[in-house]
Amino acid sequence: MNRHCLLARMILALLLFGLVVGCAQQKGETAKPRVAIVTNGVASFWTIAQAGAAEGAQEFDAEVTVHMPAEGISAQKRIVQDLLTLGVDGIAISSIDPDNQADLINSAAQEVHLITIDSDAPETNRLSFVGMDNYDAGRLCGRLVKEAIPEGGKIMIFVGRLEQDNARRRRQGLIDEILDRDFRAGHYDPPGSELRNGRFQIVGTLTDQFDRSKAKANAEDALSLFPDLAAMVGLFAYNPPLCLEALKQAGKAGDVAVIAFDEADETLQGIKDGYIHGTVVQDPYNYALESVRVLTSIIRGDHSVIPENGLINIPARQIRAGNLGVFWADLKSKMSRQR
Repeated sequence: MNRHCLLARMILALLLFGLVVGCAQQKGETAKPRVAIVTNGVASFWTIAQAGAAEGAQEFDAEVTVHMPAEGISAQKRIVQDLLTLGVDGIAISSIDPDNQADLINSAAQEVHLITIDSDAPETNRLSFVGMDNYDAGRLCGRLVKEAIPEGGKIMIFVGRLEQDNARRRRQGLIDEILDRDFRAGHYDPPGSELRNGRFQIVGTLTDQFDRSKAKANAEDALSLFPDLAAMVGLFAYNPPLCLEALKQAGKAGDVAVIAFDEADETLQGIKDGYIHGTVVQDPYNYALESVRVLTSIIRGDHSVIPENGLINIPARQIRAGNLGVFWADLKSKMSRQR
């Protein structure tokens, strides 16, 4: 075979290769969608979500990573920027401070398909929100408070930070329920003042910025400042276990009611042991699973997964001693699948 024939055959082979690649791309036979979930911190809540993300990767044939910033807004921003540089196809972000992160979220949304998870940024260009109505969940928590201390008394609220949309709405729902208020759109009770209605007195809201040592110190300080405290309400996953630790060390476990949010093992064990009245649980496992489903569908060209109002609601539930066993067994089963 002469040189000219060999060259011609090589050119033909290259052209055929290009044709095959082009057809494969037209048929959608490209690399798996690359999806990233960016949390608002490090917590047991997100460990459960990580398991849901792993199942979503298998079920929807995607590459999924979960990133947990340990240093707040600055760390979350660096993670998002790094993901954009790496060229991911979609991001689900739990916004730490939606009012001050709008530029970051809108900028990222110009480059990738972006949704919010757990904590929304409703005034941005995110495509959808996967989570629950945190105001309604706060009211569910308020009902647990009324059950735990029917005679009333002093109540302290503990939460990581109030910059987050979910934290603000959750706290406001809690307050409105305890004080027997109707819903008032846009109303917000800033921390720092006591709130009272009949037998219930909310003496304050203490924040810790996801610092576990600070959260524990807040619980200890509340017990010292208010020896007659009737209830402690923890709105983030790590708050109730730390409140219970402080109560045990003070010899007051069982004397002060603890009402919780989320499904940390220590919280569920506290309900079983009778030290925690109940908890309002979200569904972080399905938050992540649903986020992967939505993003992979959009990446593959199916935008019908986005509801008209942009909200994909996964309702919260109350867990007490009576339904604890079934709930905890289901949670353990889900977590064991990823081990």
